[in-house]
Amino acid sequence: MRITLVGSRHFGVTTLNALRERGVEIARVVVADAEDRLAAAATAAGIAVVVQADPKRVTAAEIAPGTDLIVTAHSHAKVTREALAAARLGGIGYHPSLLPRHRGIAAVEWTIKEGDPIAGGTVYHLADRMDAGAIAAQDWCFVKKGETARELWERALAPLGLRLLAEVIDHAKTHGTLPAKPQDEQFATQAPNLPPQ
Repeated sequence: MRITLVGSRHFGVTTLNALRERGVEIARVVVADAEDRLAAAATAAGIAVVVQADPKRVTAAEIAPGTDLIVTAHSHAKVTREALAAARLGGIGYHPSLLPRHRGIAAVEWTIKEGDPIAGGTVYHLADRMDAGAIAAQDWCFVKKGETARELWERALAPLGLRLLAEVIDHAKTHGTLPAKPQDEQFATQAPNLPPQ
């Protein structure tokens, strides 16, 4: 299973390390910023790094040849239709909400703002609409009273994302396909950026 990993920051690095520990071949890492810690970690591991020409889009040229699956980990760039077609199985990403609830860049913050007692994470198929592709895997967790978005992310949602990504990749390795269940649009909510507190 050859993967092109698109991502950034701490979650990108932990995803890179977790996949490598599971024996997954990372063919290339794609980042929006050459100074990002994911770029540094990939370079240190001897993995080719490509910096996106446009930080808001991932193109087919940026996907490694022979890629089976594109995985996004803390990426806010749209993976184009052509880029998805360059990978045998397309692409998946992790979103820290129970999609279709809280689609958008500030899902964890909106989970706290809305007072949700339950949160969760979703591995979903990358698609034309952000955070709207079919669900490949999903699980939930409780939100502690008084917990901040950062605390919820670090305690539960980031580890949940690593586990769900590994499960979906294992399924793809075993079956040659990705699980897919359509999102129920009647429950969709948006989670746009919030002003700093």
